[in-house]
Amino acid sequence: MDEEKNVEKLKELLSLRDFMTFRTEILEENEVDIAEFIEGLTPEERLLVMRLLPKDLAVEVFSELPSEVQEEFMTKISKEEIDHLVREMFVDDLVDLLEELPATLVAEILERTPTEQRATINRFLQYREDTAGSIMTAEYTSLKKHLTVKEAITYLRKNGQNSETLYSCYVVSESRVLQGVITLRTLLLSKDEEKVEDLMDEHVHNVHTDQDVEDVADLFSKYDFMTLPVVDKEDRLVGIITVDDIMDVILEEDTEDFEKMAGTVPSDKPYLKTPVWELARNRMGWLVFLMLSGIITGAILTTFEEAFLVIPVLITFIPMLTDTGGNSGSQSSTLIIRGIVLNEIEMKDVLKVFFKEFQVSIMTGAFLSVLTFIRLMLMYPDRPLVVIVVSLSILLTVIMAKLLGALLPFFAKVIKADPAIMAAPLITTIVDATSLLTYFFLAQLILKI
Repeated sequence: MDEEKNVEKLKELLSLRDFMTFRTEILEENEVDIAEFIEGLTPEERLLVMRLLPKDLAVEVFSELPSEVQEEFMTKISKEEIDHLVREMFVDDLVDLLEELPATLVAEILERTPTEQRATINRFLQYREDTAGSIMTAEYTSLKKHLTVKEAITYLRKNGQNSETLYSCYVVSESRVLQGVITLRTLLLSKDEEKVEDLMDEHVHNVHTDQDVEDVADLFSKYDFMTLPVVDKEDRLVGIITVDDIMDVILEEDTEDFEKMAGTVPSDKPYLKTPVWELARNRMGWLVFLMLSGIITGAILTTFEEAFLVIPVLITFIPMLTDTGGNSGSQSSTLIIRGIVLNEIEMKDVLKVFFKEFQVSIMTGAFLSVLTFIRLMLMYPDRPLVVIVVSLSILLTVIMAKLLGALLPFFAKVIKADPAIMAAPLITTIVDATSLLTYFFLAQLILKI
């Protein structure tokens, strides 16, 4: 049965109030799919479904729900149900939830939270947003290096049930200083009497609590980590970051870059759940800037108004010229921005990028220029000089646009701005003005107007 039919069946069982069959059917689903199903229900149905789920599964499903649905639940369920959620949720998920809830509800929840857990939550809440400390989890199991393999496995069986992952076990000293890492695979395949210190890898990658999440994402991507330990200034292990958490970060960062490249203010809400007024506000700033910058283009056209009167056909080629320049610049800027984001391109590579894009621009510009020349000579065989002006303008515009598109992201890095802002909208505006200046300069030079 496909997913859509399954959802319809569950909704029908719910409407018929056949709760026994409904519970049997929904328990066959993954917690992520259950969360998606609940999200599409009415507030009353959501609460009913959550209460039909086993408590442990309800906690897992709750962690997968959007923040606004979580907040809705927290205002409707009983204090006992809130206490169970707080007690069973992983700390990183709980901290994310508390950051979205009203201050009064957060204070009430923390007031009833056990002292030790409350101290952990408060510590997590103090980490700046978008740092390793803000996305790490405190649910991990560490080992001591003096343990034997047998003792380590026994310890994991006893204490590992609340850990988010056991694939990599980090070895710490008595003062919790990170000393090494050993995988569960290594433990299971080693002899019982062997020591952890003889099997662990002492060269373990780690990140600090105040390290930017983009740097953390780069490490996961480069080394294909499943987990990464987080240490404080004294190199004490304070948490771990798992690959599922970093995937969320990568998705958010990519979305933010795409929104900036499209000329809109980044939003942390899905499109369909963002109010119309907020979507308009996010786009208004760039639209106003680009509209005002269009005054420059208008001023250039006004300056060369006499050229239009002498040879009116010149104006018909302006859209082709500006569109070609904008597209050429956007191609280069998009590739360079992506390279910078992925750390494939660094500031030291600026000259390499310049010369490579220059060669590319010569090849593409010459090809487009020749095509333009052939096409226009067939259309205007009696105006060879006009055809030459337009063809040369295409060549110079492509060269200029590609070089600007390649270099502006580097300029953004120099002024500590996000390279993504140097994408299509800004590139197009700059190229429009410079291509028009080039076009009319060549027209005056060759056509003597």
